[in-house]
Amino acid sequence: MKQATLPLQLGTRKTRKQVFLEQMEQVVPWDALVELIAPYYPEGKTGRPPFSLQTMLRTHFMQQWFTLSDPGMEEAFFDTPIGNPPDFH
Repeated sequence: MKQATLPLQLGTRKTRKQVFLEQMEQVVPWDALVELIAPYYPEGKTGRPPFSLQTMLRTHFMQQWFTLSDPGMEEAFFDTPIGNPPDFH
């Protein structure tokens, strides 16, 4: 049997972080939270345009879940493979 034909599923195993984030996607009512916060979120009429509310909300939650500082969260973004980015709408 050639190595190429072995039924190894090496690339399909999910990390604990991926499993946790998928579970949170099911549990956290993202749309309801965005709707609740949206009236208070800056519109970016002056200065630099803000990130989307959905992106900032998910980033804040991830910081809390994984106990990351702002620099730690920034580093986590760079450490995440680009091939499968989080779905931040």
